[in-house]
Amino acid sequence: MKTSLVAAGVAALPATTSKAFAVAMSPTTSTRVVRPELFRQAMAALHRHGNQIAFKDRIAIADFAAPSSRQRFYLVDLASGATNSVLVAHGSGSDPAHTGFLQHFSNADGSNASSEGTFMTADYYVGKHGKSQRLMGLDPTNNMALARAIVIHSAWYSNPDMLTKHGQLGRSQGCFAVGQRDLDQVFARLGPGRMLYSAKI
Repeated sequence: MKTSLVAAGVAALPATTSKAFAVAMSPTTSTRVVRPELFRQAMAALHRHGNQIAFKDRIAIADFAAPSSRQRFYLVDLASGATNSVLVAHGSGSDPAHTGFLQHFSNADGSNASSEGTFMTADYYVGKHGKSQRLMGLDPTNNMALARAIVIHSAWYSNPDMLTKHGQLGRSQGCFAVGQRDLDQVFARLGPGRMLYSAKI
């Protein structure tokens, strides 16, 4: 039943989206390709929130089932199916023992945890972490994102050299913190008015 609903949701999206769906569903062992079940869920979310998402040509997917040592922040071009991935940290409140794995999500203010669900990227600004991008939470599981200042920004603790030194990234306060050299490409590929989907399945 759920599979049928997802398939129907994908079928209702633009034709270019179907091409990306086929690419993402191809059997692969590459860490640069989104897991099929997660991609299905993200596409269903894009369909569900389609009237709020201004641009549906590109999306981001954070796969928090993977450890922080993996490139688990995917930037997907739905027209071509091309996917790029970068490292991203999760919140300290989601991993209190600092295991490198996200243990749980939270939408609570002060939790310092990552939130799950559908986000819409908003405006850029310069704050305490430098250039950042605000996020609007569209689901009950993340609708406090703006109030909690959950954003995309770069951080030294998300740089690749952290893996060499510690085998995992540091932790954010719930933000999607990417490596300092990756921020420009993330902003260039994503931009305002697009979907970011965060899940652990």
